[in-house]
Amino acid sequence: MSVIEEKTASAPKSWWRTHSELGVCVFLFAVGVLVLVDALSIPTDFTQRGPVGPKAVPILVGSLLLLVSLLLARDVLRGGRGEAEAGEDVDLDAPADWRTVLLLSGAFLANAALIDTLGFPLSSAIMFWGAAYALGSRHLVRDPLIAAGVSLVTWFVFTVLLGVPLPGGPLMGVL
Repeated sequence: MSVIEEKTASAPKSWWRTHSELGVCVFLFAVGVLVLVDALSIPTDFTQRGPVGPKAVPILVGSLLLLVSLLLARDVLRGGRGEAEAGEDVDLDAPADWRTVLLLSGAFLANAALIDTLGFPLSSAIMFWGAAYALGSRHLVRDPLIAAGVSLVTWFVFTVLLGVPLPGGPLMGVL
């Protein structure tokens, strides 16, 4: 072992680094609060009778999110740690690949920004192609064709078969 590796191995880790799972707890707690606030703001008709209304499932899910976040926080603070991935070929000490994260985020944000103007098939094809590019695929002909096929099949399944209308955009007359 070199001198640098010995210093790194023997250096004490910061409290936040050893309790990083608390970030997941905070996220789950925030989502639980958001779900409960939204559930309590659901209007109910006074003619609705019975124990199960439109608020029942969201209140149950929000309450369970809060409970899980508190139980997980208790476990982390008592010294519980999640197991490292044993079967994966991932170096957990390697830095994050921010280029890939930013490219994927850009693809998803482009989809959100373009879905109303271009419609679902075109905007999701751009998102699928952008995700493939961000993850390392460089097939300039195959990737856009697969992205177009997947987005058209998805649009068809939701709009025609399931009856869930997705915006068609300029392709509405063609499809």
